[in-house]
Parts: sequence; C-alpha cells; structure tokens
Amino acid sequence: CEKEPGSLLWIFVMVGNIVRGMGETPIMPLGISYLEDFAKAENSPFYLGCLHTATIIGPFLGFLLASFCAEQFVDLGSVGAEDITITATDARWVGAWWLGILICASVNLLAGIPFWFFPKSLVKEGETSEPEETSKKGVVLLQENEDKQTMYEIAKDFLPFFKVLFRNPVYMLFICITVLQFSAFNGMISFMPKYLEQQFGKSASDAIFLIGVYNLPIICIGYFFGGLFMKKFKINTYQAANIAFWVSLLEYLVYFAAYWTVCDTSPVAGLTVSYEGIKQVSYTENTLLAGCNSDCDCPLKTWDPVCGNNGITYVSPCLAGCKASRGTGKSVVFENCTCVAASGFSSQNGSAILGQCYGEENCDKMLHYFLILSLVCSFIFSLAAMPGYMVLIRSLKPEEKSFGVGIHGLASRVFAGIPSPIYFGALIDTTCLKWGTMTCGGEGACRMYDVLTYRWIYLGLPAVLRGVSYIPSALILLILKKKLKSESQDLLNTAIEMQDKEQEPLK
Repeated sequence: CEKEPGSLLWIFVMVGNIVRGMGETPIMPLGISYLEDFAKAENSPFYLGCLHTATIIGPFLGFLLASFCAEQFVDLGSVGAEDITITATDARWVGAWWLGILICASVNLLAGIPFWFFPKSLVKEGETSEPEETSKKGVVLLQENEDKQTMYEIAKDFLPFFKVLFRNPVYMLFICITVLQFSAFNGMISFMPKYLEQQFGKSASDAIFLIGVYNLPIICIGYFFGGLFMKKFKINTYQAANIAFWVSLLEYLVYFAAYWTVCDTSPVAGLTVSYEGIKQVSYTENTLLAGCNSDCDCPLKTWDPVCGNNGITYVSPCLAGCKASRGTGKSVVFENCTCVAASGFSSQNGSAILGQCYGEENCDKMLHYFLILSLVCSFIFSLAAMPGYMVLIRSLKPEEKSFGVGIHGLASRVFAGIPSPIYFGALIDTTCLKWGTMTCGGEGACRMYDVLTYRWIYLGLPAVLRGVSYIPSALILLILKKKLKSESQDLLNTAIEMQDKEQEPLK
C-alpha cells in the first residue's frame, strides 16, 4: 500500500515548469527594454499598454481552456461517463489538468519561432537612417561587425550595475511596492476558484470560467486606456506616480465592499450544524457521531456526502443512518435514514441523494455582487498599472533598463510569486473542517472549510499586504516631488543666467 501511490511523475511536472520559466522570464525584461530603446518617449507608454493588454488576453484564453479541462474527468478516455458517480461540484472531483499543459506546450512552441527573426537593432522611431552607436546617451546598439561580449565582461558589469540600482531610492521602493502588491494579487488569484467553490457552491470549472470572463477582459481595457492616457497627455514621472497612487488607493477602498458579499454556511451535520439542525462549527471528528447513527459503526475518515430531504448534508450515507438504497450510479437514493428523520425537518422515513445540498438562492445573488465588484476593482486597478510601470521605467537610465527590469521581475517572482501561494495556502488550510483520506490512510485534500474564517483570511491578508504597500508609495511621491522642485529651480536659475548674459552687452 505504501508503494502504490508513491509515483515520481510529479518531478516531470516540476522540471517542465522550471524549463518553461527559464524560457518565458527573459521575454518581459529584454522585450520591454527593446521596445523602450527604439520607440519615441511619448509613444512607449501606449506600446507598453498594448503589450500588457496582450499579456492579459493569454490568461483569459487560458482560463477558458482551464474551465473546459476542469469539466472533464481526470481519466478522460479511459473511464466511461456512466462509471463516474460524482459531479463536478463534488470536492473529490479532479479535472483533466494535464490536457491544458499539452495544448499550451504546443502553442508555446509555435509562438517562440518568430523570436528567431528579430534583428539585433532597429531604426529609432521617427528616424529614417540606421541608428549609430550612441554611448553618450547610454544606449549601446549591437552592430553585426561588433565582437560579442565575453561572459567575463558581462559578469564584471553585474556588481557595478547592482550597486547603482541599490542606491536608487525610487527603484528600490518600487520593488517593495511590487512585492507587496503582487503577493496580495498572486495569493488571491491562486485561491479564488477555491473561494468561489467553498463560499458560493460553484464547481471548479464554473469558478475558473467566471474569473476569466469577469476579470481579464476589463483588465485589458484598463491597460489599454491607461497607456493611451499617458501617450495623449504626455504625463511626466511625478504626475504618473500621483495617478497610480490615488487611483490604486480608490480601488483599495472599494475592495472592502467584498466583506458584505457573504453567503450562509452550507449546513453539514456534525461540521457546521448539529444533527438537530443547530448552527455550530466543529473542527473535531467526534461531533460526526450522534445517537441516530451510533449503532452503525461508521468510518469517520470517509467523505461521501449525501443530501437529506431535510436540506442538511451528511458526510456519508452511513453517518446519515441510512438502512437501504435503490437505483444505480448518480441516481442512487438512500432510504430509511434515521438521522434525517430524527432532525425534525422531514417525514418519518427520511431519504437522501448523492452529493451535497445546494446552497440558498441568496448565494447566486451574492455571487453576482462579488463578481461585479471584482470587475470594478480590476478595471480601476488596471488603469493605475501603466502609470505605475512608467515610474519604474523612467527611474532607470537607458543603460540600466534591461538589468533593472530583469531584477524587478526576479524580485517579484522570488519574494512574491513563490512564497505567497505557500503562506496563503497554509493559512487557508487552518480553516479546514474535514480532511480527505488517502489510500493508505494518510491525510489527503481538504473537503470542506469553515467559510466564515476562510473569507476573513482570504480577503483580510491581501488587505493588510496592500495597505502596507502605500507607505513606500507615499515615499516615492515625496522623493519625486522634491526632485521635480529641484529641477524646476535649476531651469529657473538657468533662464535667469541666460537673461543676464543677454542684457550685459546693453549695459
């Protein structure tokens, strides 16, 4: 038994993700630098907006694909539909996760081919002749007859560049903001499907589809108009930082309305209600036993929920005290269920059907409110994304852009992308009411959560992380304001000096 589930195939998935990450990571820092170097200064925000819009279209299509895959059973093609006795809303359902990987891997391979044909350098936008090497501006354009840099020459520039970036206060503060904001966003998006499942009773397939449809298209629109706004009004760095700060703060305040989109906890005997129907949350297994099922000798580790005709879910037909059944497959009905009959909410001969009881009608209404709220928040936040990103780009010198954007991407992945799902998941797991059991008796996946505590953790942790991020944001505004005043004073002094020089011959 111990050797049966001990497959090492997970290593292939891990190695595949590592290779995929190695391939996709250089595209953003180097691609953004490539675009910034050859575009006009007033056009680059718009181009970057288009680029970020495209990076949202991909996940949107991915969510639709994931929704389709999650709706198919994991053993697609090897197990007949009539042999599956659980539905997609069941906590034990596993979708065909592997199907999406195969499809996306094939598309990735085709999408990578055009990158081979990009030239080393382009004509600067607005110019008609081939650009010359302009070291004075800090931009080094590689010519075909130029010798390639050795690894040693590249490595020896690493520490000086790193020191310069480390001493750049705007850049370092922006990395702090990114880590905090991305930690909140990554944690939320990772567990949003599970949140919709547990809070509103949706299947994984429906949850993924709703997230993609409601959130991603509106983010595309926000990115596009954010970049267009920057291009049209030629916003400077300080103005961009102001726009990003106040628009993001507005979205943060709207976000708190999510605490009112609540749905009543699903009644499960022994977990969220007593067998008499009294509301109570229990994290211990002994509450699953009651007088109505004490003579059944039921296993407490099993999760095979049934819905009684009293509207209460029972962890298994045995714990519902059922003595008989009729029908086969998904249409099986359990009869003479003593616990259902004893609850006082049904007829004397209580019955139950497979699966958990459906939530109240109130849940569907609250789900729509939650999705509309997430749509509004996504749009407002995406409007602030492009001005905020331009603060990062404009805080770097031309020769620092590739390296600076690369370090920024690395920091966001290492300090936010990797750890945030881990601690989000660990905290969410503390709210588990019923754990599944593996073949050999070990602890499996969580089958049911305390949705009230889940909601406070899921919504509260991002609120704390994002709240802290406004401290470095305010510091950036102060630094840029001071810098703008200094530059304005220098320009004024220069103008006065020139005026004095012009008047000297007259004297």
